[in-house]
Amino acid sequence: MSDAKASSAVEDRVTEQVLYDQLDEVLDRHRETRGALIPVLQSAQDLFGYLPEPALKRISLRMGKSFSEVAGVVGFYSFFSTAPRGRHLVRVCMGTACYVRGAKQVLEAIKDNLRIDVGETTPDRAFSLGVARCFGACGLAPAMMVDNEVHQRVKANKVKDILDQVRLHDATSRPVPSTAEGKGD
Repeated sequence: MSDAKASSAVEDRVTEQVLYDQLDEVLDRHRETRGALIPVLQSAQDLFGYLPEPALKRISLRMGKSFSEVAGVVGFYSFFSTAPRGRHLVRVCMGTACYVRGAKQVLEAIKDNLRIDVGETTPDRAFSLGVARCFGACGLAPAMMVDNEVHQRVKANKVKDILDQVRLHDATSRPVPSTAEGKGD
């Protein structure tokens, strides 16, 4: 294994251990709180970005609940995810008004652009795709959301523009590595 790969593997383990230490702190704070499973799961998902099985097992053991009970709660609520999610959650409203006005075509355009299906995440973890029953924007259908921003009267041929804007924002808001790094001054 190269030094860079070994260093990266050590950093990943350290980062993971820090996350589990933080999860333990959350569990300690909720140790005596009745009905705390959902808030603990929400905190865990905030920490990890999703709910990995080892975290669910730790929650189960520390809260004195069966793994099947914990996993059942995670499976019941759609806002929990056991798979890594992207930095951006793209959802299409599939309520009646949106569906009638072209939501299915909007969804197909998103799937084509991102090359993923509903419930999946792009390989670079930039986007996850989901559907929703109603955004409450029926008069402005069809609607899609990117994170917390609602896009109204979306046409399938405008999906690429919307997603490109998100990509552009990501590209301009991330620090650019210096080309002078590692060179002597």
